[in-house]
Amino acid sequence: MKKNVGICKLSSLALFCLMISSCVVMDVVGAGVSLVGVITDNPVLESTGTAVSSIAEASAPITPAQEYYIGRSVAASILTTYKIYQNEELTRYINKVCQVLVINSNRSEMYNGYHVAVLDTSQINAFASSGGHIFVTKGLLECANSEDALAAILAHEIAHIQLQHGISAIKSSRWTSAVTATAGATLNMLSEGEAEDVVKAFDESVSDIVSTMVNTGYSQSQEYDADETALEIMEAAGYNPHALLDMLHLLQEKQPNTSGGFASTHPSAKKRIKKAEKNLRDYDELIIPEIRYQRFVQALSKMT
Repeated sequence: MKKNVGICKLSSLALFCLMISSCVVMDVVGAGVSLVGVITDNPVLESTGTAVSSIAEASAPITPAQEYYIGRSVAASILTTYKIYQNEELTRYINKVCQVLVINSNRSEMYNGYHVAVLDTSQINAFASSGGHIFVTKGLLECANSEDALAAILAHEIAHIQLQHGISAIKSSRWTSAVTATAGATLNMLSEGEAEDVVKAFDESVSDIVSTMVNTGYSQSQEYDADETALEIMEAAGYNPHALLDMLHLLQEKQPNTSGGFASTHPSAKKRIKKAEKNLRDYDELIIPEIRYQRFVQALSKMT
């Protein structure tokens, strides 16, 4: 009886550490409890220790390398639905505009840099995954009427990356994995088939997160934050911040006649326009050099 009480106290102490300790302390406590479980041949303590260590790992900051590789996995999932539009000149031009924006942003360096690809679809949409991956559809490019409007699109997606909107969902994925470890003691008591069902359920929850990012989009507040940050990036790079408003008006004209794309993954253009008009009171309207119009028209003229 005393032995069971001791085990309960030790397990409770380990779980209590989850609420009050740093990830380093949790990792140490988890390793200690797990070791006691091995020594005493007690699977409950061993599983509890493993769970604490797993949750400690989930609490740790995601490194730039992890951010990149997770984002690359999301990007790969996007490319199972869309094909990349093969136009080297257009892709090179868009990436140059992106780099001008990035260099003048608050987070100009990434693990593997920023990269933009054009998706071969008439759907009006854009995606940004963590680690610097940006996708813009042909349909969205056809809505733009200037390089500054294009810069507004890219700055918005860059903002999503720099504000780590994708990472907020990815962190939830890591907590899901930690909870899986917490269920270790229960899994030990399940049959092989039942255990597989539990693991499959957790795997599917991770897929749901990816699906949400691609099909449903970020939250309304995140979209507004991305617009606001895009204005800052555009001004710093010398682009006209008011071009974001022009782009939103163009989208407003297109959205009522389209389904999916921006219509499902972004707040309505009308709502974004109202918010942008308020934010733009702090920005001067810049004169766009003629050379920008010329190179924009030239780059997009070869898009078929």
